[in-house]
Amino acid sequence: MYRISELAAAVGLSRTALLYYEKQQLISGKRLENGYRLYSDKDLQRVRLIQQLQAGGLTLKECKVCLEKKIDRDLLKKRLRQLDEDIALKQQSRALLAAMLGEGDLRAWHEDLDKVAPDAHLNWLVKQGFSEKEALRLKWLSKDMNDHETYMIDFMKVYETLERWGPGSEKDTLKALSLVPEAPADILEIGCGKGLSTRVLIDNTEAHITAIDNEASALARLKERFEKQDISGRLSSVCVSMTELPFESESFDLIWSEGSAYIMGVQKALTQWQSLLRPGGFMVVSDLVWLTDNPDQEAMAHWQQDYPDMQTISNRLKQMDAVGYDIVDHFSLSRESWDNYSEPLKKRIHDLSPAMPDSLALKNIETELEIYRKFLGQFGYQMFVLGKRD
Repeated sequence: MYRISELAAAVGLSRTALLYYEKQQLISGKRLENGYRLYSDKDLQRVRLIQQLQAGGLTLKECKVCLEKKIDRDLLKKRLRQLDEDIALKQQSRALLAAMLGEGDLRAWHEDLDKVAPDAHLNWLVKQGFSEKEALRLKWLSKDMNDHETYMIDFMKVYETLERWGPGSEKDTLKALSLVPEAPADILEIGCGKGLSTRVLIDNTEAHITAIDNEASALARLKERFEKQDISGRLSSVCVSMTELPFESESFDLIWSEGSAYIMGVQKALTQWQSLLRPGGFMVVSDLVWLTDNPDQEAMAHWQQDYPDMQTISNRLKQMDAVGYDIVDHFSLSRESWDNYSEPLKKRIHDLSPAMPDSLALKNIETELEIYRKFLGQFGYQMFVLGKRD
């Protein structure tokens, strides 16, 4: 016979738990004249059987049914299904935690999170120790925190010697500038890169230009480009994120952004930047768009991963109108603009490949160049000239 404290010690339960078992008529103690309860070996074994049944996911109520009647197979099947579902969820949880520790792939997780909570995703990446420019690139390039440092080193090695980091040409920049209805006095160039478009704006307007980029090396090259040219204080450069521009409202009458708005999301960029325009101001922005309603599946699959927000021209125009812009004009960038970007990039990849045979960054860039070769014309960059609606 066992006192309640002895039974509790034997089965690893508390005295309170055993009293609850007795209340539920799972065990039956014998009360002595002195008030002590005594339990038999039958009670001990019954508690141990209950513990085994609970280990299978049964509740105490269900355990009692199993003890007093024939096993309810439907009940057990239900519990088995629940257990399988719980195991699947736990496996997903384990895979995520392992990936966050560098033991798995986080790409799909980043992609899913960026669809449902893009701002929170970006802020969280910054808190993990990435600079904002690294976090923005992480969203669109490697999609894996643990591979990102190596990926970005390789990526920057490819692009550091290239003048253009995206399609463009002097002719297309001039064409867009010619479509702006009024001569600007103050221009904000967002994502200026190494200053190729900046030069066109300097040479063909009398405006003061504030050029911003979050890549310090690009701004250093921009300063070199103009250091021998007397531009009488017409150019300022600021290393800052496009998501947190430190300028007063209505500071500019023209905002210029070639191939960079996609980083923070075109709709978000158009909305946030709008307040910086003076009444009647204009914006010139280029974006990668679908030029057909029926693109090839291979091209769709590629851009769905690398630029999931890619839209048709008509959809972008609807978004721009909804945000509060009048459409002044728009046109597709020329083949020259694409060649200015892709041809030097091809040569750079060719030169680096022997020394970097396992680089994921190089492989991804090569894939993108192949998509250009096969499907350019189904997609392309579109230059939009917009007027801020009063």
